[in-house]
Amino acid sequence: MPLERRWYHQAITYGLLILGLAIVVVPFLFMISTSFKTQQYTFEYPPRLVPQEVTLNNYTRALSTDLFFLYFLNSLFVAVITTASTVIIAAMMAYAFARLDFPGKEILFYLLLIGLMIPPVMLIIPQFLVAKSLGLLGSLAGLIVVYITMNLALQTFLLRGFFESIPSELEDAVYIDGGGSWTVFWHITLPLSRPGLATVAIFTFLYSWDEFPWAHVAIKETTRRTLPIAIALFQNQHLTQWGQVFAASTVALIPVVAVFIIFQRHFIRGIARSGLKG
Repeated sequence: MPLERRWYHQAITYGLLILGLAIVVVPFLFMISTSFKTQQYTFEYPPRLVPQEVTLNNYTRALSTDLFFLYFLNSLFVAVITTASTVIIAAMMAYAFARLDFPGKEILFYLLLIGLMIPPVMLIIPQFLVAKSLGLLGSLAGLIVVYITMNLALQTFLLRGFFESIPSELEDAVYIDGGGSWTVFWHITLPLSRPGLATVAIFTFLYSWDEFPWAHVAIKETTRRTLPIAIALFQNQHLTQWGQVFAASTVALIPVVAVFIIFQRHFIRGIARSGLKG
C-alpha cells in the first residue's frame, strides 16, 4: 500500500476513534462540570465546560441528604453480593456445559440462551408475581435474586467460550493424578479464566449497580432504596436541582470506575478472547 494512502487510512481511523471518544466522554465531562455549578448557571447558553462560578454546595447538599449514605451502602451491598454469586454460579454452569457430558446438554444450553432474547422490561410482571409468592418483595434479597437470574444466561455464555478454549490435556493430567472434576474446576479452569471472570464481574456489577426499573417496582420502603432510586427522587417542590443530581451521580460513578480500574487489564483481554472464542 502506498505511503500516502496508508496515512490517509490512519487519519480516518484516528478521526473516527476521536469522534467516538468525544461522544462517550463529553456527556460525563458536562455532568461533572454541572455538579460544580450553581442552579442559575445550569442551563446557561452557550454551555460552558468550565464553570463560571465553582461551588461545592451541590456535593454538600447531596451527601448530607437524609439516608444518602444508606442508599449508597444498599447499592454496594446488592452489587457486591450479586456479582460474587453470579460469578460463582455462572462459572459452575459454564463448566458443566463446556466440559461435562450429560443428556440434553445442548438443548438446555440453548433454552438458557432464550433468556437473552427477552427484553428485561417484559419480565417485570412475572418477576413481581414470583417475588411476591416467595416473600421477597420490598427486600434487598429480592433485588439480589432477580439480578442474579437476569445475568446468568449472558455470563454463562461468555464463560463457556473461555472454558472451551482451555487445553483438555491439562484436565487429563489432573485426572491421571487422581483428581476429579472439582479439582479441575477450582485449580485449573478458574485460574486460567481470569480474563473471563473479570469480564463477568464488571458486567454484573454495572448491571446491579445501575438497575432502576425492578428496584423502583420492588422497593417501597425508604430505608431499602438503592442509589439509582434516590438520585431519581432528588428534586424539591418546584424544580429538579440538577446540580445536586449530577453531584450525586458523580459520587455514584466512583465504585464503577474503581471496579473497572481493578479489572481493566483482565477485562480488555477477556473482551478480545470472548470475541474470538465465544
